[in-house]
Amino acid sequence: MKKLERPGTLPLACLLWCLFSAACAKAPPARMEFALGTVCTINLYEYGSEALYTRVFSRIREIDRTMRTGSSGLQEPPGGMAVSEVARINRNAGAAPVKVSAGLIDVLERSLYYAELSGGAFDPTIGPLVRLWGIGTDAERIPEKQESEEALALVNWRDLAIDREAGTVFLKRQGMALDLGAIAKGYAADEAARLAAEGGVKRAIFDLGGNILALGSRSETEAWRVGVQDPLGGRGAYIGVLSVRDKSIVTSGVYERFFESGGRRYHHILSTADGYPVEKGLLSVTITAPASIDADGLSTSVFALGYEKGRALAESLPGIEAIFILEDLSVRITGGLEGNFEIRDEKYKLVRGE
Repeated sequence: MKKLERPGTLPLACLLWCLFSAACAKAPPARMEFALGTVCTINLYEYGSEALYTRVFSRIREIDRTMRTGSSGLQEPPGGMAVSEVARINRNAGAAPVKVSAGLIDVLERSLYYAELSGGAFDPTIGPLVRLWGIGTDAERIPEKQESEEALALVNWRDLAIDREAGTVFLKRQGMALDLGAIAKGYAADEAARLAAEGGVKRAIFDLGGNILALGSRSETEAWRVGVQDPLGGRGAYIGVLSVRDKSIVTSGVYERFFESGGRRYHHILSTADGYPVEKGLLSVTITAPASIDADGLSTSVFALGYEKGRALAESLPGIEAIFILEDLSVRITGGLEGNFEIRDEKYKLVRGE
């Protein structure tokens, strides 16, 4: 269920929002740094002072240090550096509650919200399965059925206990493990945008490895225009353009992190039902939302649920819109995106009314 880029990969969207913004050539330089297991690119435009960039990236690195797991793209640091709060929770699973920061409690509570909303399709305790498959690491492999069943037995969001008053988190059974790869980048984008806004920024683009948060608009009269990745194309290929103002855009898909074996692709979005990569007829799901933590959590939840249940979930939530790319290359969108999404690749067909 995690969805982080392979380390060192330059995200598509950081290229596309500059491609579609004539203001890029006139703006102060964006800053690019490696954090959260991916390349993060931020452009604060006319308010992009060195001091503010430093403050924003310091917060992103702080979140990285808090929420990395050691089992995914959010890697634990080499020996001698501090162990993350998430890693300490995992090490104390079944033994004792762990004191953590308020920010981590915020993320975990939101994770439990989406776990309940999705009927467990989204689950922050997916860590044992993520470790077992090792997708995106040197240890990626297809596990034996018994291994998968044993790991799956340790995945249950109801066994995650949060005590906000005490400031503690506890995994109730030994062997359980958190993995926040499906929501941590969204929280980090929201925090980065909050600090930028406090610094007087009116318009900005935050690209955390493909998790996009567009603050304000491209100009007083024009929205930001963001390319939606072609799930069957190479890095930089896009199927269409999405116009947004003050929105986050996050995509989950089969192309993000995967390996191939025996002519079959095994992607990183793992099913909490059977322990294997989700197969629901979808190539990708793109979510737009006012908050990036919601776009992040929902993109995984909706993909894991499949088109019909996923669309029903997206449409039940205020301010949420979705783009579905199906295996038959049809594209379906929720009503709020009518007039704001344009397909540019003729091999894909926009289907309405279904």
